Amino acid sequence: MNVVISQPMFLPWIGLFEQMRLADIFVHYDDVQLPQGRSFMSRVQVKTPAGIAWLTAPIDRRRSGRLINETWLVSDGEWRWIHLEKLKSCYRRTPYFDLMFKLAEEIYGYPENNLARFNGNALERLAAFLGLSPKFLSSSELGVGGMRTERLVAVCRHLRADNYITGLGALKYLEYSRFESFGISVRYMAYQMRPYEQSHGEFRPYVTILDAIAHCGEQTRDLLCSESVYWKDYISGSY
Repeated sequence: MNVVISQPMFLPWIGLFEQMRLADIFVHYDDVQLPQGRSFMSRVQVKTPAGIAWLTAPIDRRRSGRLINETWLVSDGEWRWIHLEKLKSCYRRTPYFDLMFKLAEEIYGYPENNLARFNGNALERLAAFLGLSPKFLSSSELGVGGMRTERLVAVCRHLRADNYITGLGALKYLEYSRFESFGISVRYMAYQMRPYEQSHGEFRPYVTILDAIAHCGEQTRDLLCSESVYWKDYISGSY
């Protein structure tokens, strides 16, 4: 059983969907603290003729709490229209613009201002487009407590995971012995970052998945080719 646990990011880069491709269960980690400052929970990169720009979803700070699922987007829908216009200006000449833009309109048309629910819905819609079908859960619904590695282990045990697959940010803090004491293998993504023909200059892998869809259409799913590597092999470079 492969489990991926990820904070619900805003229209993220293709790498998150590479993790999702390997997951039997994908957990939206929605009841943890929203990262301070600018984070990928509310913004993502796009390519423009002038270089990299950001799509940023404005947060209603007065209404929001500390956790991701207590965070609210500004209810004024103008920012959604601005984002769609930005996507149109960036990608209108791409081969699969109509396909991408229809999907974007569905995502931005979702009538929800809670950040966790908005992002979760977007991720699941994008997954369906890519033909990915893990079981989606939210950590807030599992009733599993703990902090940092302790809680990740507890979630994996609750879901009877054999493998915990994660991105490279976890290199900074994971305590592998806690997983292994319960027979859970930690595996890191070995991202291939397969290039595709992109507009506006050299290939940049960390832009929104919508960039790949605009350029590759349904063939975007063929870009999902990365595998996971056991943590010791990843750290030693012996894979």
